[in-house]
Amino acid sequence: MSSSNKISLHTAATLVFCSVTAQKGNECINANAKYCGECIQAGAKCGWCTDPDFLKQGETVSTRCDELQSLQKRGCADAMIENPRGGQRILKNKMVTNRSKGEERREKLRPEDITQIQPQKLSLTLRSGEPQSFDLKFKRAEDYPIDLYYLMDLSYSMKDDLENVKNLGTSLMLEMSKITSDFRIGFGSFVEKTVMPYISTTPAKLLNPCTGDQNCTSPFSYKNVLKLTNDGQKFNTLVGQQHISGNLDSPEGGFDAIMQVAVCGEQIGWRNVTRLLVFSTDAGFHFAGDGKLGGIVLPNDGKCHLENNVYTMSHYYDYPSIAHLVQKLSDNNIQTIFAVTEEFQPVYKELKNLIPKSAVGTLSDNSSNVINLIIDAYNSLSSEVILENSKLPEGVSIAYTSRCKNGVVSEGENGRKCSNISIGDEVTFSISVTAKGCPKQGKSETIKIKPLGFTEEVEITLHFICECECHKDGVKNSNLCHFGNGTYECGACKCNEGRVGRQCECSSNEVATEDMDRTCRKDNGTDICSNNGDCVCGTCECKKRDNPEERYSGQYCECDNFNCDRSGNKLCGGHGRCECRVCICDPMWTGSACDCSLDTSTCLASNKQICNGRGKCECGTCKCTDAKFQGPTCETCPTCPGVCAEHKECVQCRAFGTGEKKDVCEQKCNDFKLIKVKDRDKLPQPNDASYPVMHCKERDANDCWFYYTYAVNNNTETEVHVVDTLDCPAGPDIIPIVAGVVAGIVLIGLALLLIWKLLMIIHDRREFAKFEKEKMNAKWDTGENPIYKSAVTTVVNPKYEGK
Repeated sequence: MSSSNKISLHTAATLVFCSVTAQKGNECINANAKYCGECIQAGAKCGWCTDPDFLKQGETVSTRCDELQSLQKRGCADAMIENPRGGQRILKNKMVTNRSKGEERREKLRPEDITQIQPQKLSLTLRSGEPQSFDLKFKRAEDYPIDLYYLMDLSYSMKDDLENVKNLGTSLMLEMSKITSDFRIGFGSFVEKTVMPYISTTPAKLLNPCTGDQNCTSPFSYKNVLKLTNDGQKFNTLVGQQHISGNLDSPEGGFDAIMQVAVCGEQIGWRNVTRLLVFSTDAGFHFAGDGKLGGIVLPNDGKCHLENNVYTMSHYYDYPSIAHLVQKLSDNNIQTIFAVTEEFQPVYKELKNLIPKSAVGTLSDNSSNVINLIIDAYNSLSSEVILENSKLPEGVSIAYTSRCKNGVVSEGENGRKCSNISIGDEVTFSISVTAKGCPKQGKSETIKIKPLGFTEEVEITLHFICECECHKDGVKNSNLCHFGNGTYECGACKCNEGRVGRQCECSSNEVATEDMDRTCRKDNGTDICSNNGDCVCGTCECKKRDNPEERYSGQYCECDNFNCDRSGNKLCGGHGRCECRVCICDPMWTGSACDCSLDTSTCLASNKQICNGRGKCECGTCKCTDAKFQGPTCETCPTCPGVCAEHKECVQCRAFGTGEKKDVCEQKCNDFKLIKVKDRDKLPQPNDASYPVMHCKERDANDCWFYYTYAVNNNTETEVHVVDTLDCPAGPDIIPIVAGVVAGIVLIGLALLLIWKLLMIIHDRREFAKFEKEKMNAKWDTGENPIYKSAVTTVVNPKYEGK
């Protein structure tokens, strides 16, 4: 087997997918594949292990088919995994054309030499479920050739319109020269089927269907008046020779004419360029089924029936259906412009929605605006590109993503188209093709993708991967398959019809005998294959589980890989594998659930001693032998002196946001669990806990006391319970102090005043007593005061004579 078809390490890395364990199951296992080709068709993630010794006892052949990661986990080497991948080759990749009208003058390009779509041809090799994607580039070429065919209703109501159309050729050629230097124009006309009740079949009316003195031409279904030409004057001349005709009913037979214009390419003169069909009318249309009114029941055959440029089978075939017209217009890359009067705008707008790459314009009553209508409609049609693909083979799907102007990205149905594309603009479509299973028994198929209204297309050849590479090396009637009862391929036997068993050792008629069932019972018990499998050909084939990671095995399916002991909710603790309900531990792990580590590095203390020399390392955890020491490495001693002072700063910063370590608290003080309590009574007590608890009382810089406990719990976690309020000494009460001082001053003043008053009273009394004593001791006459002097002084005037 060639190495190119084996999965490489790089491929494995990019294609490994995680197993889905509890959802809808594994598509690879659910496929129950009996051989490699069937396996790889189940999905893109499926691989097949070709190692002859891969299967364990009790496992079925289909167990070889699994997701790549599962196969690798189960011991299948990368080189033994069949996992073919799809691919793509570009067979024709001609660059899109870059040219303008100026360049056209220097170098004349044929229409078939102009390229607007790239690449043109490629080959895809598809693996089931694996998409193959490629980019398709589209660029509107400048000065792209245009063929325009003007199809006109010549019933009597269009009489005034015909006069304006007679000069359309040269005028339209002049206007279109602004868009392209390679323009051709043609003309055709239609009226109605030439049978009753659409027209009058009386001889006189067949010659002149018009009434009165009007001179009209005989009724007809469709005429190709002028094949596509670049001679505008010829268009004017031939159209000028046309005459109005007439019919009886209002709807016209325009669908017959459109069908002939679409399928009669040689008579019309269509080139592989932009094809425009201008349909001009002032009435509605007949469609499939209306022909029964004239006794016409044969469906339209969609073929060309022009003789001498006249449709000759209008009386034989019914009108085409809208769907039939859509198909033929699309097949022939014709874009339709409906130039209709205001009255019939709603009808033709609904028709436009059914016909891709079509437009509707409002025609004036006398068709005087037809040139502007055609120019506007062409610009509208050419500014949009819509991709369509041919019929896909069964089981093949295709998805589009468009990357249009201004970075607009669309997916789904909108991913098929881009709008507002100007001449010279380039857009890109990402196209993804996916196959499911093996369509068409592996035969190659061809599909085509093209933009609607354009003749260019991309041809894609699809090849399907239906078998593994090792299938080619299979040995038919191999002796490894029980005397030639099967083909040995890809590491397993592919049994011939009527044979079963891992080595095709049994006939399908023998698989359910009692003797064979007996060999599937363990210790002559009653359960066949331990109720975990089926007895096939005397051998147990174990059942499959919904979870692809879980499986039964063993001679009697008595073993499994999912019923072993668990630790931490993980099978075998996540450090081993489960084999026959027993954990096989990874190196450095032991125990029934592989949850006991033999690594002692986790027991090393800071002094490089195991468990600080005060314990034993069991399953990677220290069991301290000294009751005073705790912690993961027996280095913590909650009751040892100095514990409170050692943790004071960290407790202070974490509980109260103060202290010397408040700025580095998060970095240096996160090694314990802090629990706040309301008061000291809520702190753990030594008698209440099953581990030592140290009570601490420390004082901060503000002379406030805080209380906490330090302990290491049974889970070796350091716990600190702290009272969440500080015990601070009460400060002085200012108001009583001030009041007391004021009161004291007042009282002292009053006391001093009273003392002064008392002293004054005593002094006065002493003076009065002294006075009284002196008064008693006085010796002078009491009749007259010796020291009394009269207040009256008498003065005698000497000059007074007493007269």
